[in-house]
Amino acid sequence: LCCCEYVDRRGRRNHLAACCCDCEELDDGCDRWLTCKSLPPGALERIGDTVADRLRVPWFSGAVKINVSLVPPLVLLPVCLHVAALHFLLGLIILTSLPVVVLWYYYLTHRRKERTLFFLSLGLFSLGYMYYVFLREVVPRGHVEHSQVVTLTCGLILMLAALSRAKKDPGYLPILAGNERPSLQGLHNKNIRESSSGLHGISGAASSRAVNGEAKGYCRMSAEQPAGVKKDWCTKCQLLRPARAGHCRLCGRCVRRLDHHCVWINSCVGEQNHQAFILALSFFMLTSVYGIILTLHTICRGRSLFVALFYCPGAYSDYSSALSFTCVWYCAIVTASMGYILLIQLLNISYNVTEREARLALRDNTGRRLLGGLVIDTGQYNRGLLCNWGHFLSLGSCPPQRSAADIV
Repeated sequence: LCCCEYVDRRGRRNHLAACCCDCEELDDGCDRWLTCKSLPPGALERIGDTVADRLRVPWFSGAVKINVSLVPPLVLLPVCLHVAALHFLLGLIILTSLPVVVLWYYYLTHRRKERTLFFLSLGLFSLGYMYYVFLREVVPRGHVEHSQVVTLTCGLILMLAALSRAKKDPGYLPILAGNERPSLQGLHNKNIRESSSGLHGISGAASSRAVNGEAKGYCRMSAEQPAGVKKDWCTKCQLLRPARAGHCRLCGRCVRRLDHHCVWINSCVGEQNHQAFILALSFFMLTSVYGIILTLHTICRGRSLFVALFYCPGAYSDYSSALSFTCVWYCAIVTASMGYILLIQLLNISYNVTEREARLALRDNTGRRLLGGLVIDTGQYNRGLLCNWGHFLSLGSCPPQRSAADIV
């Protein structure tokens, strides 16, 4: 392939110069629009897939596809913040609309069970752009010391390092080759053999202590499955899951001690990266709050932090101050959202419950709501505050679980 050629989603060789040619979906859509006819079901999705497949840039070994979800944050965020800095009412409308749009897009992708880089791109670009505005609009005023800039920069670097670690393997269970995968019938025969030696009675007693389906450490029987086949068998990955492991429908993999799939890192949070995820959130909170304090003390001098956030006369007297104040409010909204996520995570760790286990406990009505519903205590792994935090701090340090083949 030359730098302008690529293999499209249908497996055919194509060229960037033909990006607007031979698009049956788009031609049919335009014809129906001109004749005032309704589009057939799924037409817009097919057009979107075609556009996304042809959105590429030239590269040495062939044109590289650009992920469409990366583009909106890079374009819309600076435009929205600059427009919001023009007037107080514009800022109020835009800063109120942005969270609504983000939540709507999250609901859309969650319903379609799609992975997207939109949230990761929005988070990283927001960090970079806020840091750029701080260096260009706030630091030149002369009220921020060099040591404070260095401290803010170090916090940003530490947060990115923790985020990079959180993006790595969350604890995926190994996928066995087709000829190595055990079958349900094989598990059934094995459990029958174990029952003759008394092991089946032990597993049956353990399964009787189950509380909330797949999220529990002990497995229970399912009426649809053959006798002796446990519910920790993942039909998607064709393997046995250890206690507290779960299958992520977005990643398509089973993860040890699955907590949840985080759209902000576009990855699962599990046994191997849960600590790094909490560390990244903590560094983000400290860095963001510190940056907000430095900015407000610069553009609203002589006022306390809370008062300056809601009442800062002269913030819209010049465009530089208005842009800085708008970015402060944007950071405050994002920080409040991340602070809520961090609070829920810390409470779950204190009660030794994962987000997935809490969700399943609510579904099965087997958990207790505590602290006004902020945390769901399943009572299954809770061993006290110190023991729970000791267990969390030791995650990933234990020897890896035996493979599914060894278990079988």
